[in-house]
Amino acid sequence: MAIWPAAGGAGSLWTMTSATSPVHVTVTGAAGQIGYSLLFRIASGQLLGPDQPIVLRLLEIEPAMGALHGVAMELDDCAFPLLAAVETTSELKTAFDGTSWALLVGSVPRKAGMERGDLLNINGGIFGPQGAAIASHAAPDVRVLVVGNPCNTNCLIARAHAPEIPDDRWFSMTRLDQNRAASQLAQRAGVPVSEVASIAIWGNHSSTQFPDFENATIGGRPAPEVIGDEGWLRGEFITTVQQRGAKIIEARGASSAASAANAVVDSVRSIVTPTAAGDCASLAVLSHGEYGIPQGLVFGLPVRTDGTSWQVVEGLSHSEFAQQKIAVTTDELLTERAAVQSLLGG
Repeated sequence: MAIWPAAGGAGSLWTMTSATSPVHVTVTGAAGQIGYSLLFRIASGQLLGPDQPIVLRLLEIEPAMGALHGVAMELDDCAFPLLAAVETTSELKTAFDGTSWALLVGSVPRKAGMERGDLLNINGGIFGPQGAAIASHAAPDVRVLVVGNPCNTNCLIARAHAPEIPDDRWFSMTRLDQNRAASQLAQRAGVPVSEVASIAIWGNHSSTQFPDFENATIGGRPAPEVIGDEGWLRGEFITTVQQRGAKIIEARGASSAASAANAVVDSVRSIVTPTAAGDCASLAVLSHGEYGIPQGLVFGLPVRTDGTSWQVVEGLSHSEFAQQKIAVTTDELLTERAAVQSLLGG
């Protein structure tokens, strides 16, 4: 474990003169590709705003601590005015001590010949203890975003080990899929991506997810009306979004990193920043039966926020085609939950 004071400071965790106390942000798997792309954006103020000082608490496994110390030195060399301190550790207690944002990025990737059930149980050995450590050591206002895959069910496992933390503090990341879907729609329509709104990802962050083009808008008009090609929307659009991660691995020989880090920032911003009128954000949250989704699944849904609290967007309608797609991803999440039932207790 090491504490690196802010550049220009000496001898204390918080050395800058500021009327705003620093917020502690934990990033797990911090020396990995996503972590490396993410940390500098957090430290620069892009996560919580240009006036909010940050303490970064960075967790890695022991063999990666050398690399993590190198990352900490780079952060120091950037001399970010908002970065109060960086703490590097391989201990869960230290990593989550007093943290208000727990960004659970690190996980075991699926390897050749590994069944999804095996992957779920291996990662359960990571996310269960992390959930317990968050419950024991984090700040009372902690919020948790699970990024490491399979993120929906990893989030379910972590939450099961921290039942005292309210349901509305738990999220897993479908924002990368939302961004991918928005980009595809914008390119097809020949408009800037800023014209696309209300694109939600339903269900699992997997190849069964449903990117909801039916309720999306482009320039304020229904996306199907603007695109004018139902066959493309029901076919190539969906499969492109579902399989984008695999295509990136095929192209660059490694999984998405910078785009995933960008989606982490977007996810947190979508929680702490009021949602624009007529828009929504896609986050996987704990289901309470909305839209007939079984209770207790961590399920991708459209949400809106006033910057303090959030709620699931109500009243959206789905065609029979969309309902079938949502049923498929629901079944997959039910199967995943059954596979890790021994890790959930109760």
